[in-house]
Amino acid sequence: MAYALQQLVNGVSLGMIYGLIAVGYTMVYGIVGMINFAHGDVFMVGAFVSLIGLLLLAGGIDGPAAIVLVLAFAMGITAMYGLAVERIAYKPLRGSFRLAPLISAIGMSIVLQNYVQLAQGARVKPTEPVVRGGMELFRDASGFAATISAIQVLIIVTTLVVLAGFTVLVTKTPLGRAMRAVEQDRKMASLLGVDTNRTISLAFVIGAALAAVAGCLYLMRYGVIDFFIGFVAGVKAFTAAVLGGIGSLPGAVLGGLLIGLIETFWSAYFSVQYKDVAAFAVLIIVLIFLPTGLLGRQEVEKV
Repeated sequence: MAYALQQLVNGVSLGMIYGLIAVGYTMVYGIVGMINFAHGDVFMVGAFVSLIGLLLLAGGIDGPAAIVLVLAFAMGITAMYGLAVERIAYKPLRGSFRLAPLISAIGMSIVLQNYVQLAQGARVKPTEPVVRGGMELFRDASGFAATISAIQVLIIVTTLVVLAGFTVLVTKTPLGRAMRAVEQDRKMASLLGVDTNRTISLAFVIGAALAAVAGCLYLMRYGVIDFFIGFVAGVKAFTAAVLGGIGSLPGAVLGGLLIGLIETFWSAYFSVQYKDVAAFAVLIIVLIFLPTGLLGRQEVEKV
């Protein structure tokens, strides 16, 4: 019982990180109708920017203030990378055939990987734990204790707060209404006075900022990053977005949680080498019966 509870805690904290990245995928797809395959590497850039921020604060500010400053620093810098991806890889090709921006985004992914590899080196970058401590949740008869660490609490709370704020932004603000209008019909939204170029750019910026939060939390949780973590995390987050229903924000979070839980429980009870196989197998099974994902909606073709 305690062991299963421990894996549940681990899976939820990992799934929250995947969910944050998946929201960026589903935002861009919902508004532009295309997959930003460079988004995983934007997450990787956010992790490295967070590491730089922690190093800049070393010996200075510490505690909660340091975490808030590092998050703000990472979100600001990474948002500029997200804007650069949109301006370079997407905006010039917005009127082109649908495959062109996809190829361009894959190219940007390779560029970001090699850029970070040259700038920061190919070796893994370890860091000291920033958040320490935790609490015991349950101890079974065998003496095994299920615990939740302080960083896992921070991951869950931060993710819920950020996603709640983002939900308010999308549903209650003029920018959110503009995003929903562009999502439904970009040409009509433009005719009604919505600045579609600005709205699309802000979608990339916000998605990159969310990826930066995920990168910062990933760094604090696992303490080791390298230039290739964006590829693996990006594929997992994209899988989460598709599993939950690409274009659905709650679906992205739900998909992230499911992928995190599947990976964690499979690694705990079966061979860890096949955890990715298990996650993709569940995705295939779900899409067979629910082609639009768990919370996705059927697209209606405009004629």
